[in-house]
Order: sequence, then C-alpha cells, then structure tokens
Amino acid sequence: MTDAETWDLLDERGATTGETHRRDDPRWPTNRFHLMVATCVVRSDGLVLLTRRAATKAFPFMWEIPGGSVLAGETGAQAAVRELREETGLAVDGSDLRRVGRGAESTALLDVYVAAVRGRPRLHLDPAEVDRAAWVTWSEVETHRAAGRMPAPWVGCFAPLWPDLTRAVAQAAQGEGASGP
Repeated sequence: MTDAETWDLLDERGATTGETHRRDDPRWPTNRFHLMVATCVVRSDGLVLLTRRAATKAFPFMWEIPGGSVLAGETGAQAAVRELREETGLAVDGSDLRRVGRGAESTALLDVYVAAVRGRPRLHLDPAEVDRAAWVTWSEVETHRAAGRMPAPWVGCFAPLWPDLTRAVAQAAQGEGASGP
C-alpha cells in the first residue's frame, strides 16, 4: 500500500459510480463506498489461514482472514488474488475463488471469498502487513471472533455472512474446489 492507492467508488447497491478516491483523502463522499475483499483459505486438512496484522497497521496484532482494498480498475476476484499473494505469498487462481457474499460497513463493502488449497502451502509473509500467520480450525476462528481478537469493522461486515461462510469452509474442507500442488 502506498499513499497513491486509489479506489473506485460504488453506490449503496455496489454499482460503480465512475468516481475514484485516494486512500488518505479525508474528504469521504456522501453515500459512497469502496470495495474490500477477504479470502478464507482452507487447506485440504480443513485448517483455515488466519493472519495477524502488523504493528504499524490499524488494529495492530488483531487476527483476520487475509484481505484488503480493491484498487481502481480491479475486480474483487483480482484483488483477492493480489492481496493474498502480497500478504502471505500464496498464489491462487481467480477461478479457484468461491464468492460467499457481500457485507457492508459505513464506507466499505466487503466481498468474502473461500479458496481451497491442497497440501500444506508455504507462506511468505509481508512484515509490513502481517506479523504472524496460523493455520487453525474453524472453531478457533470462531473463538477469535467471539473473544474480540479480530478487528470490529471486519466482524461487523462478516456477521450476516457467517452462516454461509461456515458452510463454504466446510465444503472446501471436504475437497470441493481444492487447487494448487
């Protein structure tokens, strides 16, 4: 991420407005949103990837499902692939992503994806983004969420999607859509 990061703006229905916004510009336009993504990566043994935010980021040392902002001109799936690669070194193909749904907060819409991967992929964490990573059970993800160890805005965005995400994670753990060597 840089100060020059630019986002396409969306209306409340998620349609592009033709406007853009620079990340650090404090003048947020009324009734506009930017798109964010999160990708829940599920290994073939059923464990899920959580990352812990770096000390220099907002909500430092909080656990999360990897993700970030969609840059101007990107699709949600393209951003999900890019963010996962940048933060963790994991390479997935956009066709391997299953979109679970969309959550919302005051200025962002959040598209949530699931990606199944085979084996035990090696992680290469970006220390500017991620302090730690862990492969955990879905029950442990739910424990982190319930204990307040995940950023509140993300938890709010995920809330209406949680049942569908839980089902999608279970399906991915059963081998539906696994990718990679």
